[in-house]
Amino acid sequence: MAAVTAPAVAPLIERKSKLGYAVADALTIAWRNLKGMSRTPEIIMFSTIQPIIFVLTFRYVFGGSIDTGIPGLPYVDFLMPGVFLQTVAFGAMNTGIGLADDLHKGLIERFRSLPMSRSAVLAGRALSDLVRNSGVVVLMVAVGYLVGFRIHTNVGAFLAALLLLLAFSVAFSFIFAYIGMAAPSSEAAQAGSFPILALLVFASTAFAPAEGMPGWLQAYNDVQPVSVMAKALRALMIGGETAAPVLHAVLWIVGLAVVVMPITVNKYRRAA
Repeated sequence: MAAVTAPAVAPLIERKSKLGYAVADALTIAWRNLKGMSRTPEIIMFSTIQPIIFVLTFRYVFGGSIDTGIPGLPYVDFLMPGVFLQTVAFGAMNTGIGLADDLHKGLIERFRSLPMSRSAVLAGRALSDLVRNSGVVVLMVAVGYLVGFRIHTNVGAFLAALLLLLAFSVAFSFIFAYIGMAAPSSEAAQAGSFPILALLVFASTAFAPAEGMPGWLQAYNDVQPVSVMAKALRALMIGGETAAPVLHAVLWIVGLAVVVMPITVNKYRRAA
């Protein structure tokens, strides 16, 4: 057997080394973002207290007047998958605000002057937001159980629902990452993100079933990503037909990853 020569091994070592450095740089940026969040009480408050207020408001104020459309199903069990979605959707707005702030303070330009991976800023931001969303979702599961939320399937299906939710949060955040890099300031990024979130979250089936909505709104909710995800999460947490809703949700996640992520990465390369 012929010996492997040094020139043949060198490109493989170089590629492995570049990947290792890229991962290390992304982890460093993610740690920097998480430290920044811990020092900004407003971010923690927005990420945790606001979803809790939504749970308490819909559970005890509106819950008695909303029919889930499923005989015997308590409204809180219908509500909580929508709250999980609302939590990660609004968390995605923080992705855009954070990138806009870094960009217009010149921080991203300074990162580019350093010997670090060009992908580290976006990858680190996505990773830190995934960690934040994971923590907030765990908190919301605990809050849900305190107000009466129970799963109707099994632990495996419930964990699959949470993994699907977090995968959606990563893909969804790239929409707002693009908005953040296109906006002239972090305030503009926030102002530009909220109308999109309102159309996707509050005009969805996150908090109420589609049956009571006008026909045109029902048609909209048959295809829009938040409602598609809500249907898949409820299938995994409550029961019923599972394969088709979950497949539809996975297609949305893959579609966002294939279409939005490259556009956002290209925008990042031209941003500073």
